[in-house]
Amino acid sequence: MMKQIKFEDYMKKLDEKLQKYFPSSFHPGEEALFKPIDLFNVPPKEAEEYKFKAIKYVFKHHYENNSFYRKFCKENNVTPDDIKSIEDFNKIPLIPDKFFKTYPAGKEFAMWLATIYTGEIPQIKVKNNDSYDDIINKFNSAGLEISYSSGTSGRHTFIPRDRRTFYNAEYAIAKSIITMVYPVWDYNSYGYLMMPNPFKTNVFAGKVCRVYFDVIKDVKVALDRELTTDMIQAAMQNNLKGRIIRFAMQRENKKMISRIINWLKEHHEKGDKISMVGAPFILYFVMEELEKNGEYLEFGDGSAIVTGGGWKIYEDKRIPVKEFRAKVERVLGIPHQNCLDLYGMVEGNGWMIHCPEGHYLHVPTTYYHAMVVDENGEEVAYGEKGRFAFLDGLATSYPGFIISGDEVRMYEECPACNRPTPVLEPEVKRAKGDEMRGCAEEMRRVLAMDLSR
Repeated sequence: MMKQIKFEDYMKKLDEKLQKYFPSSFHPGEEALFKPIDLFNVPPKEAEEYKFKAIKYVFKHHYENNSFYRKFCKENNVTPDDIKSIEDFNKIPLIPDKFFKTYPAGKEFAMWLATIYTGEIPQIKVKNNDSYDDIINKFNSAGLEISYSSGTSGRHTFIPRDRRTFYNAEYAIAKSIITMVYPVWDYNSYGYLMMPNPFKTNVFAGKVCRVYFDVIKDVKVALDRELTTDMIQAAMQNNLKGRIIRFAMQRENKKMISRIINWLKEHHEKGDKISMVGAPFILYFVMEELEKNGEYLEFGDGSAIVTGGGWKIYEDKRIPVKEFRAKVERVLGIPHQNCLDLYGMVEGNGWMIHCPEGHYLHVPTTYYHAMVVDENGEEVAYGEKGRFAFLDGLATSYPGFIISGDEVRMYEECPACNRPTPVLEPEVKRAKGDEMRGCAEEMRRVLAMDLSR
């Protein structure tokens, strides 16, 4: 039986490990992130006070410092003075997530990023033949943390964060996960990141996982190579070049599965605690191989799995989340309550995570305002389906007031636990007519092989 550490001590240890992520002074969104001990257990009135200050501040900040967004607000006849309470949040103009895919190439791409960015963007020298990666890397060398995601079309979504905003996103993802898996997280355990190496990619879902290396003893990575926009774009396409890239990676993918299995067996034999974070399809194929060979491990309740969405295994096969958890418990001996899914996106800095009790996605409510809207952008009632939208109190380097292409249903209270936050249904899917996107889907396309063959 695990010896239970006090929650306050457990979270204090997290902050000790993540001191470099703390800003020297807090803006209201950061106060709402760093000050509460538990992001998912703040009394509603207190959470609303934090949230109103955070969103009001960041809206005013973008209105005054981002000419593109100020013009958008004026077209909608909204100013910061109109936001007097949380009830006024629905006046804040939302940007469709597709907007962040409407970029040109070359020097114009650098100008496009500068238009989206709030404040003065660093000056860089751009050559006519510079690729997207070349331009991103130049900006990042100058102090930014530009990252991207993409859809099945291979058209990327680029978001220009400054380093402070990116640190906030990293701290937020770590705090959200470690809070929700309490008391399981062991800072002296071993981890496997089922994503690209965060230090060799600008893919947001990989890059934001750099913080994983700061909250655990040792981390191995599944994809330890540079991953570029051109490579992802080509792999996403069902053409000759895409098929050649995917075929060339097939042998390496087999090796990847073998490495993970050997790592699991090594730490199982030693009785170590582990965590595995990232794309679920990779772990699915690992478990398929173990089960095929009649091998079952028993890590117990001191280990955890945190997946990052994307439940397609093949183009024509999707594994239900509940079935995946059952497989984790059967093959790895990790209880289903320690297998949680995380929902987030490159455009935002809010992380919704399953509760262990019922696996509903809890929304952080101190700095992040979640909404569900219909086709006209009007909010729908709790329990009704619609598109997920949000106002992000941490997004100070770009306007984080976004309407997504994800279809969700939100409830005012969790049906399974007593945390006082609204929740989304356990699985998030793309709305009809919107392309697939997200970290796990990118990786699945890049590694799109029948790994069971």
